[in-house]
Amino acid sequence: MKIAIAGAGYVGISLGTLLSVKNEVWIFDIVSSKVDMINNKISPIEDKDISEYFSNKKLNLEATLDYKEAFSDAKYIIISTPTDYNENTKSFDTSSVEDIIEKVISMKIKTTIIIKSTVPVGYTENIKKKYNIKNIIFSPEFLREGHALYDNLYPSRIIIGSKVKAAREFGELLLSSALKKDVPIKYMNSTEAESVKLFSNTYLALRVAYFNELDTYAELNELNTRDIIDGVCLDPRIGEFYNNPSFGYGGYCLPKDTKQLLANYSGKPQNLIEAIVKSNDTRKNHIASMIIKANPQVVGVYRLNMKKGSMNHRSSAILDVISILKEAGINIMIYEPTIKVNTYMGFEIVHDLKLFKELSNMILANRVDNNLDDVRDKTYTRDIFSRD
Repeated sequence: MKIAIAGAGYVGISLGTLLSVKNEVWIFDIVSSKVDMINNKISPIEDKDISEYFSNKKLNLEATLDYKEAFSDAKYIIISTPTDYNENTKSFDTSSVEDIIEKVISMKIKTTIIIKSTVPVGYTENIKKKYNIKNIIFSPEFLREGHALYDNLYPSRIIIGSKVKAAREFGELLLSSALKKDVPIKYMNSTEAESVKLFSNTYLALRVAYFNELDTYAELNELNTRDIIDGVCLDPRIGEFYNNPSFGYGGYCLPKDTKQLLANYSGKPQNLIEAIVKSNDTRKNHIASMIIKANPQVVGVYRLNMKKGSMNHRSSAILDVISILKEAGINIMIYEPTIKVNTYMGFEIVHDLKLFKELSNMILANRVDNNLDDVRDKTYTRDIFSRD
């Protein structure tokens, strides 16, 4: 069948790669460089599995700047456009999603719209009423950046926000394209599916915040963080996952999803959800205070990416940390090989790693790697396990 995808981000391109093994897939995007890369079999995101599929698999995959070319005759149109959180409105900006819906409606085609973009709780039902349409389904994604295709090939679960025939067929379509076959598929109403997405990511943020606060306590009391975490996580009810301290949770999903869930709680009793959001700011302020206390002459920031194997700087906790340090008058420079210009956010970018190490009085690293082995004595990090 023909399947169309709107948006060539990590959700859209991973789904496109997955589904194009057995189906005809068209990806619509407004960025010409992404379209060109896909049509030249180059992944627009850093994901080793997608790159491998592009190189070694026969994919029936095309990208286009023309939405009519992509959407025409498509049985499913999957929306995976960005929905950033707007601090002023206290809600996701869903304008890109509605733009696609309006394009589909204008074409007067028989199709089913699948929303993969993260949206507020209750959004899909409101959209059905707003546009007087029924053929629209929300289906959350649970993908890790850098491992998006892998998580589609080996999904932990498939959640479909509808119980109609087209929804069940879409669930089977995802399952038939996956390599893992014993995958639980749960069909539910759209509002419950939207809730699953936000509560899942907020729980993961809770895990990050919990172990970060554990680390803050250990650091300030001169205790061994690793011993404490190892001991805590030996309890099988807690488990050894999402337990590596960092400068705070960041990236595409956790910061905005936790804030959206908190906004959805407006007028409803809660303490924990708000605490998760506030804890992340508290952690970043603590990290900055430890740097300021050391009174370094020059702080060299090693990498801006949120985690290993990522090119994503978006909402990375280290960006907020260095903003706090800047306000405190700390002299900062950055080593980030993915940035080709000489300045970023008003900070100097040093492209030579050896020079960066020499000029840095103190090195700030959210995640460490072998490049810092020779300067560990002046590196400040809370990366206890040297992994994500």
